[in-house]
Amino acid sequence: MTFQQHTLTLPGDAPGHSTTLYSYSIGPDTADTKVHLQAALHADEQPGTMVLHHLLPMLRDADAAGRLKARFVVFPSVNPLGLATRVLRRHIGRYDLETGINFNRRWPDLYPQIAKTLAGNLTADPKANIAAIRKAVGDWLDSQQPATAAQKLRLAVLKSAHDADIVLDLHCDDESLIHIFTSPEFLPGLQALADRMGAAATLTAEDSGGGSFDEVLPGLYRKAQQANPGFPIPMGAETATLEYRGQADTHDQTGIADAQGLFDFFADRGLIEASAAPASPAPGPTPFEATEVLRANRPGLLAYRVSLGDRVKKGDIVADLIAMDGPDAFLARTPICAGTDGFILSRASAKYAATGSSVAKIVGTDILPTRAGGYLLED
Repeated sequence: MTFQQHTLTLPGDAPGHSTTLYSYSIGPDTADTKVHLQAALHADEQPGTMVLHHLLPMLRDADAAGRLKARFVVFPSVNPLGLATRVLRRHIGRYDLETGINFNRRWPDLYPQIAKTLAGNLTADPKANIAAIRKAVGDWLDSQQPATAAQKLRLAVLKSAHDADIVLDLHCDDESLIHIFTSPEFLPGLQALADRMGAAATLTAEDSGGGSFDEVLPGLYRKAQQANPGFPIPMGAETATLEYRGQADTHDQTGIADAQGLFDFFADRGLIEASAAPASPAPGPTPFEATEVLRANRPGLLAYRVSLGDRVKKGDIVADLIAMDGPDAFLARTPICAGTDGFILSRASAKYAATGSSVAKIVGTDILPTRAGGYLLED
């Protein structure tokens, strides 16, 4: 049995402060495939932690039975720093309070860090090229000297993920249906994951603009391909962000079902020796640029006219914004209208909207001119 718990103490940035990062490794060290799973990078998003809570014993039991064909590394709550950021009884686990930086933004662009090292080390062997890239990244990571606790945490996570074949980052939205963010190169390969999750949408983009964790490795391999066209360089890691409904959807019942979906996906891949019933097909991929992030253009109180999953057409009223100041304060209602045809993927759980705040995401099919080539994230 190879099931092991690991701990890493992260010294804090103030005297007497430290925190512990927990992870588990399961499966044979000699396996050809490595899977990196993490949840709660946004520390106030707990559904993924519930999923991994239920997946861990499933992997442990499969390992004890000799049925694991891959090495699994699991971080059930990958951001202990964010767990501590509570202010006036509210959890502010999405941002580093010291810098204001979103924990899932500004992850490093790896290829420029290894380009010189990689020169002259590529061959006609695709597997050898992946190994060379991973070694160069690993050496660069080993050379880093992080100063702050947040930097040390990021380095530890990258050291685990950089040589993995599958990297899944478990998140949730505010109030939402299940969906996936991934790179277009990984479809149709990850369609089976969408099927097993029961995803309402799979949103694809090469670069969503924020330096998200799930885009670090695809960006690395994509840039290596572009800079070295004479050498075969596969995409060395399948990565995705898995959005498990909304923040309030942290329940045993859904966690058990979602863990089974992940387990069955790995079984489909031959990484766990197990049989699974066929999955119902999920919708195919949609460019993230075809998803409208509908925003409030003034402050007010939201009164929704639509529910999650409802289909709307361009011009349909998604919500009314009740005025909270001015001559018609608490009397006037201003409609907020859809700018595209599609379905409601997410809404805001907090109904007081500030100017510019996200009201809903509408998944359409046509790329929106205002989204093409721009910053695609809500935040």
